[in-house]
Formats: sequence, structure tokens, C-alpha cells
Amino acid sequence: MATVKADTNATAVDIDALCDQMARDAKSASQQLPLASTVAKNEFLMAAADALQQAESRIVDANARDLENAPMYGLSDAAIDRLRLDGKRIAAIAEGLRAIARLPDPIGETLESFRRPNGLQISKVRVPLGVVFFIYESRPNVTADAAAICLKSGNAVILRGGKEAIHSSQEIVKVMQSLLAKFDLPTHAIQLVPITDRAVVGKLLADNKCIDVAIPRGGKELIERVATEATMPVIKHFDGICHVYVDTQADLAMALNIIENSKCQRMGVCNAMETLLVHESIAAELLPKLQSRLTPFKITYHADPSAAKLLQTSTPATQSSWSTEYLGPEMSVGVVTSVEAAIAHINRYGSGHTDTIVSNNYANVERFLNAIDSAAVVVNASTRFNDGGEFGFGAEIGISTDKFHARGPCGLRELTSYKYIVRGNGQIRG
Repeated sequence: MATVKADTNATAVDIDALCDQMARDAKSASQQLPLASTVAKNEFLMAAADALQQAESRIVDANARDLENAPMYGLSDAAIDRLRLDGKRIAAIAEGLRAIARLPDPIGETLESFRRPNGLQISKVRVPLGVVFFIYESRPNVTADAAAICLKSGNAVILRGGKEAIHSSQEIVKVMQSLLAKFDLPTHAIQLVPITDRAVVGKLLADNKCIDVAIPRGGKELIERVATEATMPVIKHFDGICHVYVDTQADLAMALNIIENSKCQRMGVCNAMETLLVHESIAAELLPKLQSRLTPFKITYHADPSAAKLLQTSTPATQSSWSTEYLGPEMSVGVVTSVEAAIAHINRYGSGHTDTIVSNNYANVERFLNAIDSAAVVVNASTRFNDGGEFGFGAEIGISTDKFHARGPCGLRELTSYKYIVRGNGQIRG
């Protein structure tokens, strides 16, 4: 059996035994959670929110250990900022839990109901998925969000966070776990893998008897590994190659606002714009204004020949430029001859995440909406709105570019399935 030294107490841990026990405990919890009342789940989330704020000093101290270790992991300044917790951010985490508590409970919802001629009453009812194995990277706020959204949707969760935030995540989960029994919720409904050895991920991904779905959230390497090794369904997205297309009949002031927000409001996220396409009839007016406006952001433009003529500085776009997720101050820029050309480009190079059209031409908008095959297709608004919070889901466990089982922001409903409940009064089949 594989062994590893735990990150927190330097004692040898039997990985096989650890993973087996966590998976069995999660399975047991998942069988009890559907019986939990909405009131109990909501009261737990409200109490956990208060407790996290009351534990601010302990969480900040744990976070300080993670920040101290950050240089050895080679984290960028932006990554260190995402890792950092303070009173304001802990308050935001707590408010996220309260927002989830205020959302309708999806479990038990009747999706449809009908009566057969033989008198059978058949109902399609929403149920939890079961056990979620959630693998994510260094943002500790995701620990609380994922735990809350899984519990509210009736799922047990095994959290496997990144080594960069291990101490912060442990403290957050400790606070939440301490309250489960008080509200008659199974004590293993929320578990955090206590070590960061990569072998843990492989072991749990092999356990499709206990774990019902795996959800990776992080870089492409992580997601590819999970998709390759998982023996259970995976909800994922590989890339966020998001486009903004500015059509011939567009409000240019609106277009500039949308482009800036889509690209620059937060560059290192999956719903940030990576490629700008502009109709040839307005490119000469739009692109110089855009470059001037984005000067403070020090953007590098990878431009096709037509766009390069209109930009003061740029580098030539290569074939790979169109399929690159920059996650920083770079973007690809192309000039197209029609909405059809924009659609063809996006469907060829896009990742099926989020794509926007800026246009006042109704026919072109409808053509774009119907032809673009992405999780979110946006009209006259920023790509940054493809987000669980912005959609009113309260929180999300990720944004899926899959077509099965969920697509787009994965909130409470996306962590459910359904079953058929059949009520009779003695019918037998002839």
C-alpha cells in the first residue's frame, strides 16, 4: 500500500485506507442526506456563516501559513491575491453561505406528474446525485462554497483542495463540520482530504462504487487528468476561450464597455474574453479607440493582418493564437466580413464556454444565438456574466462546457438528478 507523510502532522498515512474510509463515510452520509429537512439544511448554513465570521482570527492565522508557503509553490502575484483571506473576504464567504440558504431547496421538487389510463400516478421528482468528489486548486473560498452547495442539494462531498490553501481549507471545513450534528445532519456530509499527495486523487477517481460524480475546477492539466482517470461521470470544462464579436450595426460606446469588462475586469478567470472579432465595416473606427482605452492594462494584441493595420502595436496572430486561453493581458483580434464568418470562427476555435455578440441587428443576433454552440451565448453584455452568482444561483461549483449532465454554471439544480415515483392501488401488468 502507498504511504505518504501528511502535510499537517508529519505522521505516515496509508492512502488506500484513508481514501476507502472517506469514500465509505461519504456514501453513508449521502444515503442519509435526502431525509434531511430543508429547515435543517438552511439553519446549518446560517449557523456556519456566523461561525466562520466568529472564527476569523483562526482562519486568518491558518491562511498566513499558506501565504508563507506560497513562494515555494511559485504562485504568481494574482494567485497569491486569490489565496489571501481577511475579515472582508471571510464576511463575503459567510454571505455566500447565507445566499445559498435563502435559495429554494431543489430536492423533492416534482418536475412533472401524470396519470396513466390504468390509474398509476407517475411523478418525476428531483433527487441528489449522491457523493461528489470535488477537486480544485488554491482559492480557499471555494472550499466553503462547494461544501454549502453540495449539502443544500442533498449531496455528500469529498473536497480535495490544492496544497497552496491546505491550512485555510482545513480551518474552514473544521468550523463547518463542527455544526453538522447539531442540526441532525450526517457528520461525514462534508469531508476534506487531509493530505495533498496526488495519489489520493487517483485512488478516489477509481472508486465508482461510492463516488457518483467527479468535478474538477482548475487548470487544464488538472481537468485532463481527472477526465482521463475518472471511472465515474465528470462535470468539467477544459478551456475558457471566450469571444466577443462586434457586428456591423453595433453601438460602439457599448461595444467598448463590453470589451473592456469582458477582458480586463478580471483577466485570470474562465469567462474572460480571449478573442475579439470585429466586422470589417466598423473595425477602422473601433480598434484604434479600443487600443487607446485599454492602454492602462498593457495588453498584447495578437492580430490578423487586417486588424494589425488598424492597431499601433501588435504581434502577428498564429494558428494557435485563436485557441489560446491567455488568462492575462493578451488577446487575439480578428477582422471578419460577416456574422457568418464570425460564427464559423467561433465554432471552430471556441471552447463552448461563453460567446457574446454586440449588435442592434435583430436578424444577425438571432442567427448568432441559434448557430453558436456554447454553454452561454450573450447579446449586448459582458462574457463575465456567465457565473452562478450573476445568474442568481447563489453560488456555483463550476462552469461546465459539457452537454451531459450539466451545462453552464452548476448550481443547486445541476447537482441533482431525478427518479420516477409510481403510485398505484394494486395494479398488475397483464
